[in-house]
Amino acid sequence: MLDVAILGQVAFGYSPYIDKNRSVSATRLTVFPLRPDMAPDAAQLLEAIAGVWPADGAKVSLNVASESLLQELMQAQPAGNVMVEIPAFMACDAANTAAIVALHAHGNTLLLKGRPLAELPREVLPCFRYSIIDLADDRRLDGTQPPPGVTRSIPHLQAGVRTIAQMEQAFARGAEAVLGWPIDDAIQGGAKARAAGQPDMQAMVELIRQVDAAEPIEKLENTLKRDPSLAFKLMRYINSPAFGLRVEISSFRHAIMMLGYKRLKRWVALLLATASKDVNMRPVMFAAVRRGLLMEELGRSAGDEEMRSELFICGVFSLLDRMFQQPFSDLFSSIPVPERVVQALAKESGPFQPYVNMVRAIENESLFDFREAADALMLGVSEVNRAQLRALTAASQLE
Repeated sequence: MLDVAILGQVAFGYSPYIDKNRSVSATRLTVFPLRPDMAPDAAQLLEAIAGVWPADGAKVSLNVASESLLQELMQAQPAGNVMVEIPAFMACDAANTAAIVALHAHGNTLLLKGRPLAELPREVLPCFRYSIIDLADDRRLDGTQPPPGVTRSIPHLQAGVRTIAQMEQAFARGAEAVLGWPIDDAIQGGAKARAAGQPDMQAMVELIRQVDAAEPIEKLENTLKRDPSLAFKLMRYINSPAFGLRVEISSFRHAIMMLGYKRLKRWVALLLATASKDVNMRPVMFAAVRRGLLMEELGRSAGDEEMRSELFICGVFSLLDRMFQQPFSDLFSSIPVPERVVQALAKESGPFQPYVNMVRAIENESLFDFREAADALMLGVSEVNRAQLRALTAASQLE
C-alpha cells in the first residue's frame, strides 16, 4: 500500500462528508497530480487507498483533479465502497457515457461535481446519486434556479462549508450532506465557555494534571472512580482491538499499569478533544483526532518519541478553542501542556507551527499550500502522503 510510485506523483487532501445528524458518513480524498505531464496509474491509486478503505470498510469519495487519471479510474472498476466524483463537463460529454453507465452498473456511487451547462445525456442522468454544489456556486443563495432538467432531479451535497452556520444553512436549503471542515467559527467566549466545566471535563483535566505530575497510581485510580463514564471509556479503549492486548483488563489499576503514564496522557488528551456533547461539534472532533494522528506521523522521521507524543497532543488540542469557546491562552492556564504546543496553538510560532500549517494545507485541499508546507518541513510529497494514509488508517481503527 505504501510503496506504490503514485504516492510520489500526486498530493492528497481530505475532508469529511457530514450528514444531517452531524455524523461523518464518508471521507472525501482529493488527488492532485504534481505535474500536468504526469500520468499516474489508477490501479496504484486504488491499491494505495485500499489499506485505509477496504472493500468491506467505510466509504471514500475520490475527487481526482486530472481528467486522464479520472477516465482511467472509471475503467478500473473500483471496489463498491469507492464513490467517484465526475465533473459536469465530463458527464455532459457523450464520449464518457459508456464508462459512466458501466461504473454505475458496477455498483459504485457516482457524484456529479458542479452544475452542467447543458442537458446530461439521457442514459447518464439516472447514474448520479447526488450532485455536489460548491457554496460559492449555489444559486439557491441568490434565488435563481438551474435550467430545467439539468440537475433539478438529483439531490445535492453542499461543498466548501467552513463554519457551523454555513453547515446549518446548507441543511436548511435541502442539502443531503455537506463536504468540508466547519471549524472556522469565531470564538464567542462568555456563556458557552461554561461547557468546559462539565464534570467529565473536570475529571479529564485533573487526570492530565496528575499524569503530568507523575502522581501515584492510587490517585489516578481515585480520579477515575469519581467519573464512571470516564472509567468505562478507559476500559473499553484498553480492551479494544486497536490496543492489541491478548488478555482482558478488568481493573483500573491494571489498565493504568498496562498503558503507562505517557500513553495514559495521550488517551486522556484524545478523549478531552472528543468529549463535547454538542452534535455540531462532531465534525470538529473528527478533525481533531486526525490532526493528532497526522502530526504524529509527520514527525515520525524527524523526531524522537517525546516529540511525536507532543505533536499528537498538539494536533488533538488544536481545536479545543472551538469546542470550549475559549481562547487557548485561557484553556492552557488550566490544562498542563508542553511549551512547544503552547507556542504553536496560542502564539502560532515555534517548532511545531510548520506541522500545523501542513495539516491545514491538507484539510484545505490546496496544492500550492501543500508544496509550501512540505518544503518548510523538508519532507517529500511521498512522505506526506504516506503519513496521511497511516494516520487515516489509525483513525479508522479507533472508531
